Amino acid sequence: MAMKTNKGKEALFTEINITPLTDIFLVLLIIMMVVAPTFQSNDTSISMPEINSGMSIEQKNATVSVTKEGTMYLNGNPVTEDNLANELVTLKEQLEKPELVVKADEKVKSTKIMEIMNAAQDAEYKKLIVAGEPLSKKEQDKLKKRT
Repeated sequence: MAMKTNKGKEALFTEINITPLTDIFLVLLIIMMVVAPTFQSNDTSISMPEINSGMSIEQKNATVSVTKEGTMYLNGNPVTEDNLANELVTLKEQLEKPELVVKADEKVKSTKIMEIMNAAQDAEYKKLIVAGEPLSKKEQDKLKKRT
């Protein structure tokens, strides 16, 4: 592209106009900033994180185990949702501290855990511990064989 200079001679225009390019990049950046949060909220494949460290759970506490089918066990004995609060009250007298440990399979719905929390509250337990590791298949099979 030729261009006239002040001296009247034709010279080549060698500079690149980057204004349109900058405008395009800014528009793309704004679009990505608006769209990116929607990708994060649609993630349905959530898996539980692994715990590498933490406190060990004392075995002298009351333990409620929940299998993936939703069957509940209190210290290895099967218990129903209706009886759970009564069983916890009975067991509370034998414990040093009124603490409850909940171990559940990763496929258990949170409503089941909330029901256990409500039963513990009704039985006046002071502390509820949700175990970080899900109930393994081996532990589930062991519980099923007891019944």
